[in-house]
Amino acid sequence: MFRLKANTPRWVIILMDLFLSFIALAFAYLIRFDLKADKALIEKEWEVLSKSILLYFLIKMLVFYFFKIHKGLVRYTSTEDIRRIFIAVATSSVLYFIFGIIRFNYFDGSYLFPTSVLIMEFLACFFLMVGSRFIVKLLYLESIKSTEDVEQILIYGAGISGLITKRTIEKDARLNYKIIGFIDDNKKMDGTRLEGIGIYHSSKLESLIKEEGVTTVIIAIQKPNENNRKAIVETCLALNVKMQKVPSAKSWINGEFSTKQIAKINIEDLLGRKPIVLDEQKIAAELNNKIILVTGAAGSIGSGMVRQIANYHPKKVILLDQAESPMYDFQHELLSSGLDLNFEVVIGDIRSFERMDRLFDCFKPDYVFHAAAYKHVPLMESNPSEAVLTNVKGTKNLVDLSLKHGVQKFVMISTDKAVNPTNVMGASKRIAEIYAQAANEQGKTKFVTTRFGNVLGSNGSVIPLFQRQIEQGGPITVTDERVTRFFMTIPEACQLVLEAGTMGEGGEIFVFDMGESVKIIDLAKKMIQLSGLELGKDIEIKVTGLRPGEKLYEELLAEEENTIPTHHPQILKAKIRHEDETQITEIENLIQLFERQQNDQIVGKMKQIVPEFISNNSDFEKLDKK
Repeated sequence: MFRLKANTPRWVIILMDLFLSFIALAFAYLIRFDLKADKALIEKEWEVLSKSILLYFLIKMLVFYFFKIHKGLVRYTSTEDIRRIFIAVATSSVLYFIFGIIRFNYFDGSYLFPTSVLIMEFLACFFLMVGSRFIVKLLYLESIKSTEDVEQILIYGAGISGLITKRTIEKDARLNYKIIGFIDDNKKMDGTRLEGIGIYHSSKLESLIKEEGVTTVIIAIQKPNENNRKAIVETCLALNVKMQKVPSAKSWINGEFSTKQIAKINIEDLLGRKPIVLDEQKIAAELNNKIILVTGAAGSIGSGMVRQIANYHPKKVILLDQAESPMYDFQHELLSSGLDLNFEVVIGDIRSFERMDRLFDCFKPDYVFHAAAYKHVPLMESNPSEAVLTNVKGTKNLVDLSLKHGVQKFVMISTDKAVNPTNVMGASKRIAEIYAQAANEQGKTKFVTTRFGNVLGSNGSVIPLFQRQIEQGGPITVTDERVTRFFMTIPEACQLVLEAGTMGEGGEIFVFDMGESVKIIDLAKKMIQLSGLELGKDIEIKVTGLRPGEKLYEELLAEEENTIPTHHPQILKAKIRHEDETQITEIENLIQLFERQQNDQIVGKMKQIVPEFISNNSDFEKLDKK
C-alpha cells in the first residue's frame, strides 16, 4: 500500500501554504468577476494587483512563520492547529486591510485588494489550508492501517461517552476497527444517526451481531441500567463476542480518554445490580463529628466501611486490626488518596480484653462497626478453638466494653452462614449474634446485626481464586456442580451496613436483598469466557467434592424467622426467636473450653447453644443427634 513519508520538510509545508494562499486569492478574484471577466477588466485589475502581490506573499510568509503553523505535524492535525491557522489567516487579512488604507491615503489612491476579495480570500484560504491538512491526515491514517482483518465493533451507549469513544477509536491509527453502529436503550433514538453512524435499539443486538459479523461490543454508558447491561453481556457471552468497557470519566488521565484505557468486562459487571440509594441525611446526622471504631479495618469489608464512613465527616476513625502488613498498605492508601479523614491506626487483637479496654478508654468511641472475624469455613472446621476465640470471645469482649464505656451503637457484621449453620465458622458467628442481641437491653448501647452473603472480590473469595487459576492455566476447581451462592459487591455491602446500622434502634438483625443466587460452576464458565478462553480446549473445570462444613446453598433466614420490610427496599428486618437466657452462661462456658483444646467438646457445646447447627460433610457429624 502507498505509504506517506513520516516527516515532511518544513519548507515544503511553507511553500504549500503559500501556494494555497495564491489559489485562494485567484479564486476570490474569479468570484468577484462572476467568472466572466474580459481582457480589459483583467488588465485593469492586474495593474493594481501587480504592485501589491509581493507584499501579499511577504505578509503571508511572515505571519505564518510567526504563528508557527508550519511546525505542526500535518498527519496529526488537531483543533489546536486549526485554531492557529484561523488566527494566522485572519491576521493576514487584517494587515492587508490596514496596508490598503495606507496605500489609498498616502500613495496612489488604490487599495491593496477590494473588500469583497479580502473576505472571499480569507474564507477560501482558511478552508483550503485546513482541508489540505485533513486530506493528508486521512491519507496517512489509511496508509498505516493494518492489513489484518478489520474488527467489527458496536458501541453500547449513544450519549456523550459513546461519542467520545467513537472519536477516540477513529483517531487511534493502531486500531483496525470498523464501527458498525451504536446500540442504545432509548427507543426514540432507534433509526437515527450520530456523526454518520447508525443508532439501533439494544433489542436488535443479537441480529446485528449475526448479520454484521460483530466481533466486539464496547460498553460506553457511564451509569447503565444494570439489568440492561447484564442482558447485553449475556447476549455477547452466548454469541462469543468480545466485550470491553469504557472506564469512569474520573479515571481518565488529565480528563482525556485513551483507547488504552478500554478494559475487559469483569465478572462483577455480570453480578452487579442497580446502584443503592442511601438516606444520606440520616447517615450524616448519625456519623458526623463522631468517633468511630472499625474492627478488622484492614480487611475487605472493614476497609470498605472506612472508605464509606469517610464521606460523612466523622471526628475520628479508629482503624483496628491485628494484621500488620495489610494495615500498613491500607494506611498508605488512605494517606495518598487525599481523603479528608482524621484516622488513627491501632494494631491489636480483639481477643485481648485488656488491650481492648485500654483502646476504649483512650479513644471513647461513639460507634463500633465490628468486621473482625475468622471467615474461612474449611480452616475453622479444622480449628474450632480459634473460631471460638476470635468470633465469639472477641465479639463478647467488644460487646461488654461497649456497654462499659457507653458506646452509642454497636453494629455487628455477620454472615448468611450463621443461618442454620452446617459448619463451625457459621455457628461461631450465630453465637456472636446471640450474645450481641442479648446485650441490647443491658445498657444504653444499641446493638444491631447485619447479615449478608458472599462479597465479590473480598479476600479469599471465590472470584480471586478463579482468576488466579485461570492465569495459571487451570484447572478451575469447583467443589460441586450444584453449589449456589449469593453475591454482593464490597461497596454495596458496606453501603447497606451503614444504612442498616444507622436505621437500627437496637436488637434487630437486618438481612440484605442479595438478588438471585448464582451457580458457582456457571460463574466459572463465564469467567473463562470473559478471559477469552474456551472451556475444554484452553482450560478445564475440575469438581473436587464438598469441603468439610460446606453447604450446597446458603440462606439468609432460618425457618423460624421471617422478615419485616423497612423503608429501604434492599434491607429487611428479620423477626427472630428470643433465645434462652441460659445461653449466655453457656457461651461463657464455651469460651472456657478453649483452655482444654478439645475440639469435640468445643463443637458439642456450640451445638448445644445453637440447636440448628447440624454438621455437613464433617468429622463433627458424629456429635449430631440422630
